[in-house]
Amino acid sequence: MTAENTAARVALWRALHVLLDEPPHVLEDVVGLRLLAPGDGWRERPDMDPVTTSGFRAAIVARARFVEDLVAEQADRGVDQYVVLGAGLDTFAQRRPDLVRIFEVDQPGPQEWKRGRLAELGYRVPTLVPVDFEADPWEDRLIAAGFDPGRPAVIASNGVSMYLTRDATAATLRRIATFAPGTTLVMTFLLPPDLLDEAARTGLERSARGARAAGTPFLSFYRPEEILALAGEAGFRTVRHVPGSSLADRYFADRTDGLRPSAGEDVLVATVD
Repeated sequence: MTAENTAARVALWRALHVLLDEPPHVLEDVVGLRLLAPGDGWRERPDMDPVTTSGFRAAIVARARFVEDLVAEQADRGVDQYVVLGAGLDTFAQRRPDLVRIFEVDQPGPQEWKRGRLAELGYRVPTLVPVDFEADPWEDRLIAAGFDPGRPAVIASNGVSMYLTRDATAATLRRIATFAPGTTLVMTFLLPPDLLDEAARTGLERSARGARAAGTPFLSFYRPEEILALAGEAGFRTVRHVPGSSLADRYFADRTDGLRPSAGEDVLVATVD
């Protein structure tokens, strides 16, 4: 067992941003690269092409930075629990180990591989919660691992919703809506192709082909009003849509190298009142 293909690609893009793009870097993360240890030549992979995949690379670091900024902001307000759903090769626990208690929820096999690699390299191992999102009551397993549902938390679902059915995402939203007041959910979602311009549609189609080839096809797309309605139906009263373009303006506005995130993935932020 090793990391899933999608998680590995994301980790390598995050590292490539540091190794290839000009500073200032939106996110400083090469820990995932160390975990993967892909060997010489990984930068020659077609999906690491520095030009054709630059928009994806930028989008990956933008969404990660947005979530991490939100966690830091909430920690300043006393929130000390952070749950990463579908954690993959997320490395916040290794880069910011003292900020909050971190729970990583993910598939058992890849998670056990990650545990072994973290221990082998001497990195901190966060609280790991193995689940099958389509079948397991993940919140029960989370609580059994030490999560306190009576206190607020940040819950992040970054790059996950497209791999889940709409019913599974709705169930996840309903569960989180029952958590303590002050809990904040941040969830990324893919826009349907008809909302994108031609360049973004082409990029989305390329990503979808890669996902299918890897055995993890995209299952769900949402218009912003659909994801907001889904969150409202689940019980959230405070919801907002964060367009991917706003992340581009926030983190890439002053760059001189032309690096900008590709369009197609937006963010839902929902708060338990």
